[in-house]
Amino acid sequence: MGCECSKLSACCSGSEYGEAAPEAQDVENEEKPGVDNVPVFCEYSIETLRTATSGFAMENIVSEHGEKAPNVVYKGKLENQFRIAVKRFNRSAWPDARQFLEEARAVGQLRNRRLANLLGCCCEGDERLLVAEYMPNDTLAKHLFHWETQPMKWAMRLRVALHIAEALEYCTSKERALYHDLNAYRIVFDDDVNPRLSCFGLMKNSRDGRSYSTNLAFTPPEYLRTGRVTPESVMYSFGTLLLDLLSGKHIPPSHVSSFLWLVP
Repeated sequence: MGCECSKLSACCSGSEYGEAAPEAQDVENEEKPGVDNVPVFCEYSIETLRTATSGFAMENIVSEHGEKAPNVVYKGKLENQFRIAVKRFNRSAWPDARQFLEEARAVGQLRNRRLANLLGCCCEGDERLLVAEYMPNDTLAKHLFHWETQPMKWAMRLRVALHIAEALEYCTSKERALYHDLNAYRIVFDDDVNPRLSCFGLMKNSRDGRSYSTNLAFTPPEYLRTGRVTPESVMYSFGTLLLDLLSGKHIPPSHVSSFLWLVP
């Protein structure tokens, strides 16, 4: 749910794209509450999503590893000009169509200003797709790890920690405590430069019915043995995310153990 252009001037002093970034709202001010403008969850046809993404064009890919990712995320625009992010699962994922629809509909009932909310899904033939709100100002990973001018400001780092904690608390209150593959790429910034938690992580990336992680640095040791996400493993991942916010550095899997001394 990224974009080719950023206005994250509240996070950093300048744009990495060689031009001044537009002013964002003051990070000390709270945005207006409510999600009244978010459409209700619905099921889309594959043709609608193919049209919205210009035929799943490569230039519309916004996921971390591009077309090489096991599940690819595209930016798109519906006929009413509403911007969307479309996650297209690998064809071997989610073989059980009924399970996919049940999970998607459950996540689609969640509505919160701390989430990039799930708007709908598509389940036709062996196609499995999720449709979410599009967040145009890239991911936390991009602005925390790949800055060129100045690192992310402390006020924004604290804002990220607070907003993501609130998002996880909301999901837990709605009996969706399991968040799969929580990492800096799952945190995206909206038009007003508010950090939000991607709804995609509320559904597992199914591989033979098991969730899997795309970043072992955020993965608790027991996950490697069982492949199961628990509320405790989500907290472990959140704690690792806090280390990233504090250090401003991405922790590679081979160096995770060297950071454990920081954990009380």
